[in-house]
Amino acid sequence: MLKLLSYPLTVLFFICFGLVLVIFHPIQWFCLNVFGYDAHKRSVSILNWFIMLCTGILGTRYKFENTHDIPTDRPLIIVTNHQSMYDIPPIIWFMRKYHPKFVSKIELGKGIPSVSFNLRHSGSALIDRKDPKQSIEELQKLGKYIQKHNRSAVIFPEGTRSRTGAPKPFRTTGLKVLMKNAPSALIIPISINNSWKLLRYGKFPMGLGSYVQFKVHAPVEIQGNADDVIAEVEKQVVSGVNTAS
Repeated sequence: MLKLLSYPLTVLFFICFGLVLVIFHPIQWFCLNVFGYDAHKRSVSILNWFIMLCTGILGTRYKFENTHDIPTDRPLIIVTNHQSMYDIPPIIWFMRKYHPKFVSKIELGKGIPSVSFNLRHSGSALIDRKDPKQSIEELQKLGKYIQKHNRSAVIFPEGTRSRTGAPKPFRTTGLKVLMKNAPSALIIPISINNSWKLLRYGKFPMGLGSYVQFKVHAPVEIQGNADDVIAEVEKQVVSGVNTAS
């Protein structure tokens, strides 16, 4: 019965979601080209707040738990598990004062209103998974960017999203490149739960009534052996992931 109800609600969601992307595309362009970076960044934050509102059509609720005093005067590397594309809007909205930039696949850099424009013009890294040299260069550029401007890079070290919520082993290369190029960065581990349930039936229809939760763990300094640091970060992220269906 719930899945049956999800069909009309999913159609309504996609209509609203598409309208938000189309409306905010020229808004982003105008903010960036007329008023500059800060205005563009605010427009992106508001865009993602509206995307979260759209998921409310599906009965989606959000909780973002952060009990830590995270500084804004140094670069951050936000490390989190990955369950769906709907992980991203809450990170952009709730972490907006840290100016999050994403490590994303290059295919998303074109063809999607608002999303592609933001990825191309916000400072994010668009990596070609088939071209390791290009990927490393993009990650180096992102690391140097956040180091210079005291902003944050968001990376999903699992590489691909988990379709069941169960964590996948971290791939460490990208994270090591960011750490090397932003040596003063503070690593912020985040655990995400239940985002995958929005796609429990696949792309259509959407899942209903998901309670998507984010838990920010204690920041980790980049000190000592990189592998040990990453192992500690992975341990924190995994510890907060609920694998029960």
